[in-house]
Amino acid sequence: MARESVRFPGMDHLQHAGKTGAEQRAVLIGIIRDDPVSMRVLQTLRELDLPDWWIVSGAIYNNVWNHLTKRPLMTGVKDIDVFYFEAGDLSYEAEDVVIRRAAPLFDGLPVPVEIRNQARVHLWFKDHFGRALQPLTSSRNSIDGFASKTHAVAVKLLPDDSLEIYAPFGLEAMFGFRVVPNPVNANQATYEAKGARAKAVWPELVVEPWS
Repeated sequence: MARESVRFPGMDHLQHAGKTGAEQRAVLIGIIRDDPVSMRVLQTLRELDLPDWWIVSGAIYNNVWNHLTKRPLMTGVKDIDVFYFEAGDLSYEAEDVVIRRAAPLFDGLPVPVEIRNQARVHLWFKDHFGRALQPLTSSRNSIDGFASKTHAVAVKLLPDDSLEIYAPFGLEAMFGFRVVPNPVNANQATYEAKGARAKAVWPELVVEPWS
């Protein structure tokens, strides 16, 4: 059973928990638009026009938690993760060309931007995590397998300047300050390590046990 939430004066950080999915998406979009770092990265990525690209994970949910707990922007954010999917050339060299082409465009940001081709993940996954992974079919397919459902959120900037959100498990856990496991892959160690790191930065969080 999950531990009880830590009580904080006013519990203002939970003000959007329990709202409808549409309301939570609107709040998330507003938070992202108010973040100049994320918007610069989104605008740059739109210009790069990589196939099936998304900003994913920590740069989104960490800054939501920062916003709602009144912590400085980018607190706890080590880097901005960007996924794209290009199955036509699975070589490291092809991915490296993309990384090198993009790197100068992100000069001056407070954290690095990490761009990775999700079509290549199965090539290095076993060496990194100790078990094999079937080839992914898209960036969304990769997000679906994140160790935590809370972390499975992505955003991209469309040509009409609207923001597209991909959140296969919804946004309630993120706005409820709950880190929830996603047992679709056997990555308990990753889940627990990420949960412990997050709890150290945002003690408001409840990290639910893997089981």
